[in-house]
Amino acid sequence: MTSHCPYLAPSLDRGLTGWTVYEAVGAPIDVEAEVFHAAVQAAEWVRPLVTRALGAGVCENVAILGAGREVLQWPHWALKHLYGPVGLMIGKFAAGEQRTDSRGRSIPPPQVSFLPVRAAVRPRDGRFLQGTPNLAAAVASARDDGRDVFSHIGHDWKDIRLWAQHLLSRQ
Repeated sequence: MTSHCPYLAPSLDRGLTGWTVYEAVGAPIDVEAEVFHAAVQAAEWVRPLVTRALGAGVCENVAILGAGREVLQWPHWALKHLYGPVGLMIGKFAAGEQRTDSRGRSIPPPQVSFLPVRAAVRPRDGRFLQGTPNLAAAVASARDDGRDVFSHIGHDWKDIRLWAQHLLSRQ
């Protein structure tokens, strides 16, 4: 994977890449909620670290054993809109998913579904956000001022999911 991501090798070499592993158990809506809350924990752990020396290399991966793309969709959409404006990027990789990198090379499919949480790399991350211009602009000008990213919606997954669904019409 290091040949596809220029930031991964330095992060690994410095011990800045972590993995937290969960198992998907239950109804899809319940798994979505747990995936979301697990990734929030990762984001809140990463947030203060990105301002430290070498903080740009910090990446916490939330792996969900037995989860497919369908239970990652809404948590990922909500998370990237909540944390992008404070300078975090949230990725989404589903087990077995076929992808290519920016050079058109095939990326090995992940063995497990996971959401990486890392510091935004403003000059490069815009390419990942081309379909969401409002979010791209928010990430480009992101500043973590310590705000509570949930102050406008609360912490209940059903409310957050409804809020996230409304974002689709604004992009």
